Amino acid sequence: MPGVDRRQTKTRKAVFKAFVELLEEKGYPSITIQDIIDRADIGRSTFYSHFETKEDLLNVLCESIFDHAFSSIQQKESTHDFTGREDLEGELTHILYHLRDSKGYLKGIFASESGDVFMRYFKNNLRDVFEKDAGLSPKGIPEDYAVEHSVCWFAETARWWMDGDRVERYSPEEVVKFFWHYMRGAERALSDSF
Repeated sequence: MPGVDRRQTKTRKAVFKAFVELLEEKGYPSITIQDIIDRADIGRSTFYSHFETKEDLLNVLCESIFDHAFSSIQQKESTHDFTGREDLEGELTHILYHLRDSKGYLKGIFASESGDVFMRYFKNNLRDVFEKDAGLSPKGIPEDYAVEHSVCWFAETARWWMDGDRVERYSPEEVVKFFWHYMRGAERALSDSF
């Protein structure tokens, strides 16, 4: 039944488009399911056949952002090209480009209680990125501690960057340099104390 799949895909796209537009306009806490239904021009039962709650829709949106941003297959995109670059600095910069490209609705997510949902997904995906970097841990520091510290620090760096006008003032490359500069200083201090 290819027609049914196409219709379901079209409906989900309409719901996502409506949700993203509403996030950009008024932020997550103010959005109601009725707002989404009206904007997507679908019926209530149609919405509930795809998503149980507004939070479920947010979870699926976060998953789709991260599936793309953290994809192991890098493609040239309109705002950036990281094809062939697989170093940690390149991966982190690539991730920030995706956040910047989605800043309109991500600012609304970060600024509300839904920011915790976003940060949970973000940190889970970042963990995989940092775990791939062999030798991340300074001498005397457990590897899993170093990974967790790096994940939290980078996630908070991204949150800081998305706040206010910083995303316009600093490029993804600059933000990654800030992160590395500060991380290296912290690593030296930790190593010196052991």
